[in-house]
Amino acid sequence: MAESHTLPRGAIPPAWDPRHQACAEALTSKGERVELSLVGLLEQADELLTVNGSTPGETVALLEYLLAICYASETYPDSDSQWRTWVEEKHPLDQAAAWLSGRPDDEVWDLFHPTEPLGQNALLTPFLDRHGAGPAQLVIEQTGDYNQFFDHHHLDHPTPLPVAEAFRAMLTQHVYGPAGRARISGKETLGPTITNLALGRLISRIRVVALGSTLGDTLRLNLTPSAELPGTFNRSWTTGPQQRRGFRTKPGGRPVSGPADLHSALGRSVLMRPTADGTAVDRVLLGAGELLDLQPVHLQDAVYAQTPDGRSKPLWASATRALWRDAHALYAGVADLDAPGAVDKGVDLYGRLSLLPGAEAFPDPDASPSPTINLWAVGLVAKQTTAITWVSGVFPFAPGLGAQLHHASWRGSRIAEHVATSLAKAAYTAWTIAYPNPKPADKSGQIARFDARGMHWEAAEEPFNVLLDETAAGEDADESLLSYASTLHSAARRFLTERLDSLPRNSRGAQTRAAALRRFDDEMAHPKAPAELQGETA
Repeated sequence: MAESHTLPRGAIPPAWDPRHQACAEALTSKGERVELSLVGLLEQADELLTVNGSTPGETVALLEYLLAICYASETYPDSDSQWRTWVEEKHPLDQAAAWLSGRPDDEVWDLFHPTEPLGQNALLTPFLDRHGAGPAQLVIEQTGDYNQFFDHHHLDHPTPLPVAEAFRAMLTQHVYGPAGRARISGKETLGPTITNLALGRLISRIRVVALGSTLGDTLRLNLTPSAELPGTFNRSWTTGPQQRRGFRTKPGGRPVSGPADLHSALGRSVLMRPTADGTAVDRVLLGAGELLDLQPVHLQDAVYAQTPDGRSKPLWASATRALWRDAHALYAGVADLDAPGAVDKGVDLYGRLSLLPGAEAFPDPDASPSPTINLWAVGLVAKQTTAITWVSGVFPFAPGLGAQLHHASWRGSRIAEHVATSLAKAAYTAWTIAYPNPKPADKSGQIARFDARGMHWEAAEEPFNVLLDETAAGEDADESLLSYASTLHSAARRFLTERLDSLPRNSRGAQTRAAALRRFDDEMAHPKAPAELQGETA
């Protein structure tokens, strides 16, 4: 049994309030890294370049929390036209900072409050000392599958987690917590379903954030306009008017009361125990949290892709397919808003971006310059409770050039895919000659000897980014595609040649080398190959 954590009689319980205590790192316009509170981040939002988490997911979770505060303070536009005005005129976020700083005393924002711990479930209190584990289980990237060692030693390790890190890890769990079974006993705590961890709200899809030149710009770009009330901010499991789920049976998703509710949803039941001095967390209990009934309006940033069986679903993270290969899905949101089969979300993030200056056919020459925008795509690849890797990519956006960017990224992806397919066919050709009597078990390893696709995919990302940057800068997309295709073609042939260099210098080796290169050249010149690979525009 864990050591009791009862405070000495008369001792003041630890307290930690992220509104006024440094909880996150930010980057200033001078390139300096500073530690700021939530109030500080909002007060200085237009002087900060960005807020930094230790992982892409942690950064997204911080942005989600700041957006929730903006909504709760009613600092958000009520229409698409007002949103554009806010973005163009850099509407201040002072109201959100003042609201957060001036909350009444009976509204607790203390991470360690005994009955209303910020972002946590105080109903777990009686079970924390006995059933909790070390703070490693709070950090998605450290938890593993809860069986990294047979005796769970890695979870029980007593090394405390600094309180600001624990706060950010908690926010990340609420948003990106993987599915699986929690290391908590349902029979001895709140009920059998507390051990069933559902997928976090964003883990099953790519989250796309519109990045501005400052933190303030980023928040304004991603504030969804609404004429409705913001809903309830989820300070703690035991506060707020909404009825929380129980843990005797699995519930259905509850309706979302508004954007403040959506962005602050408690996706996990968490309870953290502070060290005596309140500077760190030394024990954590973690179980199932809330389930939301998400509607298309709650997926403002989602982009859609086809599954192998032909279904359309929000673009998902993949450990084997780099995000840049699906960049056209992001631009399709702007370029093809009225496409057949498009999910009706009203005017979504991409529709609003298309309203910014520069989108008009004849823009006003006296208007303010278009804001600098990038689309930042983030996803987590996980297998049940094991986080495998974060994937992310930044893609340029220019108002009025959505169609051109979609064309460039779609053609660029097709070109890269065809080059990869040609390399695979060349490798197979080499294998058939180099190994005339292969054992079936050896086939995949033998083909891999000549397969240059890995080298190709690694090298293709930079030219693809150059292609998008040139297109976003207004250069002719078709001309840039020709240059891009030529770069990929010559590089791929070089990679294949390097793979074939391991062949012996005899007649069979020469025959294998010549046949593989000929097959590659034939595939690149095939009538169905992308036109750019033959020096023509599509």
